[in-house]
Amino acid sequence: MVSRITAFAGVLVLLFAINSNSMAEDKILKMSTTTSTQSSGLLDILLPEFEKATGIKVKVIAKGTGAAIRDGEDGNVDIIFVHAKGRELAFVKDGFGTERFPVMHNDFVLLGSSKDPAGIKDFADIATVFKTIAEKKATFVSRGDDSGTHTKEQKLWADSGITMVEKTQSIVKKGQETKITSNFPADSASWYLSIGQGMGKVLTYAEEKQAYTLSDRGTYIKYKYGKTPALELDILSQGDTRLANPYGIIPVNPAKHPHVKNDLAMAFVEWITGPEGQKLIGDYRLEGKQLFFPDAIK
Repeated sequence: MVSRITAFAGVLVLLFAINSNSMAEDKILKMSTTTSTQSSGLLDILLPEFEKATGIKVKVIAKGTGAAIRDGEDGNVDIIFVHAKGRELAFVKDGFGTERFPVMHNDFVLLGSSKDPAGIKDFADIATVFKTIAEKKATFVSRGDDSGTHTKEQKLWADSGITMVEKTQSIVKKGQETKITSNFPADSASWYLSIGQGMGKVLTYAEEKQAYTLSDRGTYIKYKYGKTPALELDILSQGDTRLANPYGIIPVNPAKHPHVKNDLAMAFVEWITGPEGQKLIGDYRLEGKQLFFPDAIK
Protein backbone atom coordinates (compact mmCIF):
# COMPACT_ATOMS: atom_id res chain seq x y z
CA MET A 1 0.00 0.00 0.00
CA VAL A 2 2.80 2.39 0.98
CA SER A 3 4.58 1.75 -2.33
CA ARG A 4 1.36 2.49 -4.25
CA ILE A 5 0.89 5.75 -2.38
CA THR A 6 4.52 6.68 -3.00
CA ALA A 7 4.17 5.89 -6.69
CA PHE A 8 0.94 7.88 -6.93
CA ALA A 9 2.59 10.84 -5.20
CA GLY A 10 5.48 10.60 -7.65
CA VAL A 11 3.05 10.73 -10.58
CA LEU A 12 1.37 13.82 -9.10
CA VAL A 13 4.73 15.55 -8.67
CA LEU A 14 5.64 14.70 -12.28
CA LEU A 15 2.31 15.98 -13.60
CA PHE A 16 2.66 19.18 -11.59
CA ALA A 17 6.18 19.72 -12.94
CA ILE A 18 5.04 19.15 -16.52
CA ASN A 19 2.09 21.50 -16.05
CA SER A 20 4.32 24.15 -14.45
CA ASN A 21 6.83 23.93 -17.29
CA SER A 22 4.01 24.19 -19.82
CA MET A 23 2.61 27.28 -18.10
CA ALA A 24 6.09 28.83 -17.99
CA GLU A 25 6.57 28.22 -21.71
CA ASP A 26 3.18 29.81 -22.41
CA LYS A 27 4.44 33.04 -20.80
CA ILE A 28 7.43 33.45 -23.13
CA LEU A 29 7.10 35.96 -25.96
CA LYS A 30 9.45 35.51 -28.92
CA MET A 31 10.52 38.84 -30.41
CA SER A 32 12.77 39.49 -33.39
CA THR A 33 14.30 42.95 -33.22
CA THR A 34 17.13 45.05 -34.55
CA THR A 35 20.66 44.95 -33.26
CA SER A 36 20.35 48.66 -32.45
CA THR A 37 17.68 48.16 -29.78
CA GLN A 38 19.88 45.54 -28.15
CA SER A 39 23.29 47.20 -28.66
CA SER A 40 22.03 50.50 -27.25
CA GLY A 41 21.21 48.82 -23.92
CA LEU A 42 17.54 49.85 -24.11
CA LEU A 43 16.16 46.32 -23.90
CA ASP A 44 18.14 45.74 -20.70
CA ILE A 45 16.03 48.51 -19.18
CA LEU A 46 12.65 47.67 -20.72
CA LEU A 47 12.32 43.89 -20.56
CA PRO A 48 12.90 43.31 -16.82
CA GLU A 49 10.24 45.93 -16.04
CA PHE A 50 7.81 44.36 -18.53
CA GLU A 51 8.32 40.94 -16.94
CA LYS A 52 7.85 42.44 -13.48
CA ALA A 53 4.57 44.07 -14.57
CA THR A 54 3.11 41.11 -16.51
CA GLY A 55 5.00 37.93 -15.65
CA ILE A 56 5.85 37.54 -19.35
CA LYS A 57 9.43 36.79 -20.35
CA VAL A 58 10.69 38.03 -23.72
CA LYS A 59 13.07 35.88 -25.75
CA VAL A 60 15.01 38.32 -27.94
CA ILE A 61 16.39 37.44 -31.35
CA ALA A 62 18.52 40.40 -32.45
CA LYS A 63 19.41 40.75 -36.13
CA GLY A 64 19.06 43.16 -39.04
CA THR A 65 15.59 44.49 -39.82
CA GLY A 66 15.33 42.48 -43.05
CA ALA A 67 16.07 39.22 -41.23
CA ALA A 68 13.73 40.19 -38.37
CA ILE A 69 10.92 40.80 -40.86
CA ARG A 70 11.58 37.42 -42.47
CA ASP A 71 11.29 35.83 -39.03
CA GLY A 72 7.82 37.35 -38.80
CA GLU A 73 6.87 36.25 -42.32
CA ASP A 74 7.92 32.69 -41.50
CA GLY A 75 6.05 32.67 -38.20
CA ASN A 76 9.24 32.05 -36.21
CA VAL A 77 8.41 34.80 -33.71
CA ASP A 78 5.33 36.37 -32.14
CA ILE A 79 6.25 40.01 -32.70
CA ILE A 80 8.82 42.17 -34.51
CA PHE A 81 10.35 45.46 -33.31
CA VAL A 82 12.21 47.13 -36.18
CA HIS A 83 13.08 50.41 -37.93
CA ALA A 84 12.33 50.50 -41.65
CA LYS A 85 8.86 52.02 -41.86
CA GLY A 86 8.23 51.33 -45.55
CA ARG A 87 9.06 47.66 -45.11
CA GLU A 88 7.02 47.49 -41.90
CA LEU A 89 3.92 48.83 -43.66
CA ALA A 90 4.44 46.34 -46.50
CA PHE A 91 4.68 43.55 -43.89
CA VAL A 92 1.23 44.54 -42.59
CA LYS A 93 -0.25 45.12 -46.05
CA ASP A 94 0.86 41.63 -47.14
CA GLY A 95 -0.99 40.11 -44.19
CA PHE A 96 2.00 39.04 -42.10
CA GLY A 97 1.39 41.58 -39.34
CA THR A 98 -1.80 42.80 -37.71
CA GLU A 99 -0.90 46.49 -37.28
CA ARG A 100 2.16 48.71 -36.98
CA PHE A 101 2.34 50.57 -33.67
CA PRO A 102 4.77 53.52 -33.45
CA VAL A 103 7.03 53.24 -30.40
CA MET A 104 9.94 55.69 -30.56
CA HIS A 105 12.45 57.42 -32.80
CA ASN A 106 15.93 58.77 -32.95
CA ASP A 107 17.96 59.58 -36.05
CA PHE A 108 20.87 58.48 -38.18
CA VAL A 109 24.22 60.26 -38.18
CA LEU A 110 27.08 60.26 -40.70
CA LEU A 111 30.32 59.41 -38.94
CA GLY A 112 33.96 59.73 -39.89
CA SER A 113 37.43 60.54 -38.62
CA SER A 114 38.30 64.06 -37.56
CA LYS A 115 40.58 64.28 -40.64
CA ASP A 116 37.45 64.24 -42.85
CA PRO A 117 39.23 63.43 -46.15
CA ALA A 118 36.12 64.15 -48.26
CA GLY A 119 35.58 67.53 -46.60
CA ILE A 120 31.92 66.98 -45.75
CA LYS A 121 31.86 68.15 -42.13
CA ASP A 122 28.71 70.08 -41.28
CA PHE A 123 27.16 69.82 -44.74
CA ALA A 124 23.46 70.34 -44.06
CA ASP A 125 22.22 68.35 -47.06
CA ILE A 126 22.82 64.62 -46.58
CA ALA A 127 22.45 63.91 -50.31
CA THR A 128 25.37 66.25 -50.96
CA VAL A 129 27.37 64.45 -48.28
CA PHE A 130 26.89 61.07 -49.96
CA LYS A 131 27.55 62.45 -53.45
CA THR A 132 30.79 64.08 -52.26
CA ILE A 133 32.01 60.88 -50.60
CA ALA A 134 31.42 59.02 -53.88
CA GLU A 135 33.12 61.70 -55.98
CA LYS A 136 36.17 61.76 -53.69
CA LYS A 137 36.19 57.94 -53.51
CA ALA A 138 36.58 58.23 -49.74
CA THR A 139 36.44 54.93 -47.86
CA PHE A 140 32.93 54.10 -46.69
CA VAL A 141 31.91 51.08 -44.59
CA SER A 142 28.41 49.72 -45.14
CA ARG A 143 26.58 47.22 -42.96
CA GLY A 144 25.49 45.39 -46.09
CA ASP A 145 23.23 43.16 -44.02
CA ASP A 146 19.70 44.11 -45.12
CA SER A 147 19.14 45.95 -41.83
CA GLY A 148 17.12 49.11 -41.33
CA THR A 149 20.34 51.11 -41.34
CA HIS A 150 21.45 49.44 -44.58
CA THR A 151 18.04 50.16 -46.12
CA LYS A 152 18.34 53.84 -45.16
CA GLU A 153 21.89 54.02 -46.50
CA GLN A 154 20.83 52.69 -49.91
CA LYS A 155 18.06 55.30 -50.06
CA LEU A 156 20.55 58.08 -49.28
CA TRP A 157 22.91 56.96 -52.03
CA ALA A 158 19.96 56.99 -54.45
CA ASP A 159 18.96 60.48 -53.25
CA SER A 160 22.47 61.71 -53.98
CA GLY A 161 21.94 61.09 -57.69
CA ILE A 162 24.95 58.83 -58.23
CA THR A 163 24.63 55.71 -60.40
CA MET A 164 23.67 52.59 -58.47
CA VAL A 165 24.11 48.94 -59.44
CA GLU A 166 22.47 45.84 -57.98
CA LYS A 167 24.73 43.18 -56.52
CA THR A 168 24.23 39.97 -54.59
CA GLN A 169 26.68 38.97 -51.89
CA SER A 170 26.83 36.22 -49.30
CA ILE A 171 27.10 37.08 -45.62
CA VAL A 172 27.68 34.65 -42.76
CA LYS A 173 26.19 35.20 -39.31
CA LYS A 174 26.32 32.65 -36.52
CA GLY A 175 27.58 30.09 -38.99
CA GLN A 176 24.65 30.54 -41.37
CA GLU A 177 25.16 31.84 -44.91
CA THR A 178 22.60 34.22 -46.38
CA LYS A 179 22.52 35.90 -49.78
CA ILE A 180 21.73 39.62 -49.74
CA THR A 181 20.79 41.54 -52.89
CA SER A 182 21.17 45.30 -52.56
CA ASN A 183 22.18 48.46 -54.40
CA PHE A 184 25.82 49.58 -54.43
CA PRO A 185 27.38 52.79 -55.77
CA ALA A 186 28.72 52.05 -59.26
CA ASP A 187 32.49 51.64 -59.73
CA SER A 188 33.03 51.62 -55.98
CA ALA A 189 35.16 48.50 -55.46
CA SER A 190 38.17 50.58 -54.36
CA TRP A 191 36.40 52.56 -51.63
CA TYR A 192 33.02 51.01 -50.70
CA LEU A 193 33.34 48.21 -48.11
CA SER A 194 30.17 46.16 -47.58
CA ILE A 195 30.92 43.83 -44.66
CA GLY A 196 27.60 42.16 -43.77
CA GLN A 197 27.83 42.87 -40.03
CA GLY A 198 25.84 44.52 -37.25
CA MET A 199 26.24 48.14 -36.22
CA GLY A 200 28.78 47.57 -33.45
CA LYS A 201 31.21 45.67 -35.68
CA VAL A 202 30.76 48.23 -38.46
CA LEU A 203 31.69 51.07 -36.07
CA THR A 204 34.80 49.21 -34.94
CA TYR A 205 35.83 48.42 -38.53
CA ALA A 206 35.16 51.96 -39.74
CA GLU A 207 37.35 53.27 -36.93
CA GLU A 208 40.16 50.92 -37.94
CA LYS A 209 39.90 52.09 -41.55
CA GLN A 210 39.34 55.75 -40.60
CA ALA A 211 36.33 55.51 -42.88
CA TYR A 212 32.90 57.08 -43.14
CA THR A 213 29.80 55.15 -42.12
CA LEU A 214 26.13 55.64 -41.30
CA SER A 215 24.93 54.79 -37.79
CA ASP A 216 21.81 55.09 -35.72
CA ARG A 217 22.44 57.67 -33.01
CA GLY A 218 21.66 55.30 -30.14
CA THR A 219 24.39 52.78 -31.00
CA TYR A 220 26.84 55.61 -31.72
CA ILE A 221 26.25 57.11 -28.26
CA LYS A 222 26.71 53.68 -26.68
CA TYR A 223 30.08 53.18 -28.39
CA LYS A 224 31.24 56.79 -28.04
CA TYR A 225 30.33 57.40 -24.41
CA GLY A 226 29.51 54.00 -22.91
CA LYS A 227 32.63 52.01 -23.79
CA THR A 228 36.29 52.06 -22.84
CA PRO A 229 38.22 52.82 -24.95
CA ALA A 230 35.71 55.15 -26.57
CA LEU A 231 34.96 55.11 -30.28
CA GLU A 232 37.11 57.75 -32.00
CA LEU A 233 34.75 58.48 -34.90
CA ASP A 234 32.89 61.81 -34.82
CA ILE A 235 29.54 62.99 -36.11
CA LEU A 236 30.29 64.89 -39.32
CA SER A 237 26.74 65.37 -40.63
CA GLN A 238 23.38 65.30 -38.88
CA GLY A 239 19.97 66.92 -38.75
CA ASP A 240 18.66 66.42 -42.29
CA THR A 241 15.01 65.30 -42.11
CA ARG A 242 15.90 62.33 -44.33
CA LEU A 243 17.93 60.96 -41.42
CA ALA A 244 14.81 60.32 -39.29
CA ASN A 245 14.77 56.84 -37.74
CA PRO A 246 11.33 55.73 -36.44
CA TYR A 247 10.86 52.36 -34.71
CA GLY A 248 7.64 50.35 -34.90
CA ILE A 249 6.35 47.18 -33.29
CA ILE A 250 4.11 44.70 -35.12
CA PRO A 251 2.41 41.53 -33.82
CA VAL A 252 2.64 38.64 -36.25
CA ASN A 253 -0.78 37.89 -37.73
CA PRO A 254 -2.39 34.79 -36.12
CA ALA A 255 -4.58 34.45 -39.21
CA LYS A 256 -1.37 33.71 -41.13
CA HIS A 257 0.36 31.75 -38.36
CA PRO A 258 -2.19 30.38 -35.85
CA HIS A 259 0.48 29.19 -33.42
CA VAL A 260 1.77 32.67 -32.54
CA LYS A 261 1.00 34.06 -29.08
CA ASN A 262 -1.01 37.09 -30.05
CA ASP A 263 -2.24 37.68 -26.50
CA LEU A 264 1.33 38.03 -25.23
CA ALA A 265 2.27 40.17 -28.23
CA MET A 266 -0.61 42.57 -27.57
CA ALA A 267 0.29 42.70 -23.88
CA PHE A 268 3.76 43.89 -24.88
CA VAL A 269 2.35 46.41 -27.38
CA GLU A 270 0.04 47.87 -24.75
CA TRP A 271 2.85 48.07 -22.20
CA ILE A 272 5.58 49.55 -24.41
CA THR A 273 3.22 52.12 -25.96
CA GLY A 274 1.65 52.86 -22.58
CA PRO A 275 2.78 55.30 -19.88
CA GLU A 276 5.32 52.99 -18.18
CA GLY A 277 7.09 51.82 -21.33
CA GLN A 278 7.13 55.25 -22.93
CA LYS A 279 8.51 56.89 -19.78
CA LEU A 280 11.32 54.34 -19.56
CA ILE A 281 12.21 55.00 -23.21
CA GLY A 282 12.20 58.77 -22.72
CA ASP A 283 14.18 58.58 -19.48
CA TYR A 284 16.89 56.26 -20.80
CA ARG A 285 20.21 58.10 -20.81
CA LEU A 286 23.81 57.22 -21.41
CA GLU A 287 26.33 59.68 -20.00
CA GLY A 288 23.46 62.14 -19.76
CA LYS A 289 22.52 61.78 -23.43
CA GLN A 290 19.04 60.70 -24.53
CA LEU A 291 19.13 57.81 -27.01
CA PHE A 292 15.45 57.47 -28.00
CA PHE A 293 12.35 59.66 -28.00
CA PRO A 294 8.89 58.16 -27.31
CA ASP A 295 6.30 58.36 -30.11
CA ALA A 296 3.20 56.77 -28.59
CA ILE A 297 2.84 59.24 -25.73
CA LYS A 298 4.28 62.74 -26.20
